[in-house]
Amino acid sequence: MASLREIKSRINSTKKTKQTTKAMQMVAASKQRRALAKAQAYQPYMEKIQEVVGSIATGDTDISHPMMESREVKKTGYVVITSDQGLAGGYNASLIRDLTKKLKERHKSTDEYTIIMVGKIGRDNARRLGLPVSEVVTELSDSPSFDEIKTITRKAIGMFENEEIDELYMWYNHFVSAIRQDVTENKLLPLTDLAEELGENASATPSYEYEPNEAVILEGLLPQYGESLIYGALLDAKAAEFGARMTAMSAASDNADSLVGELTLVYNRARQAAITQEINEIVSGANAAN
Repeated sequence: MASLREIKSRINSTKKTKQTTKAMQMVAASKQRRALAKAQAYQPYMEKIQEVVGSIATGDTDISHPMMESREVKKTGYVVITSDQGLAGGYNASLIRDLTKKLKERHKSTDEYTIIMVGKIGRDNARRLGLPVSEVVTELSDSPSFDEIKTITRKAIGMFENEEIDELYMWYNHFVSAIRQDVTENKLLPLTDLAEELGENASATPSYEYEPNEAVILEGLLPQYGESLIYGALLDAKAAEFGARMTAMSAASDNADSLVGELTLVYNRARQAAITQEINEIVSGANAAN
């Protein structure tokens, strides 16, 4: 059985750990609120650019663009968004687990796909699992700007335009609530699904007049639209990350409280037993003296 000093030391160290996890919980809660507000503020822009692109794509013109044309799929690209730090519960583990499962179902070999990885956790897991990674982006800020993700967007869209890949998917954790993050897959390219989806709701799409013409506007908007999808997913993933970390640190603090209670009970029992033993020794000594 541990000595009173050892038990007391464990109690003190657990209390210090709780102070750390409580502080991390508060920091994560603050960052989560800011990240969620930024993601929500960006949503109207995404909806409007989708509306304009859809208006052209579903119009009565014969306009075409490489980003909207399907071709035989020889290689698939994946943009995978993870975090740079751990201590976020199952935030990264569930994403990597679902991704690897899907890769095994879709592809017979690693030559059939490549990954653009965001985050150190994803990078390290990809190395451990032997996944093919063509680009790694790490150390993004807690509130990333559009400029910070240009490396990702240019690489991903450029690979499709140069026919290095024939389709592009995005994997990330979608923020549902502070205690729930859903692993999400979105198809980025080609934008055939967008045209089909908006075509079904064409009557609800406003009509626009374009200057100089639809083809020029579409040429400029489509790359921006692809970039907006990636950026929007990154903002969403950041909100999910901080929500997961806040929940994980809250659970850690609760566990620390529970452990301190258990250790305190053990300490008090051990202390009581020690006092009882001392009393018995004193009584035994007094009786022996008489």
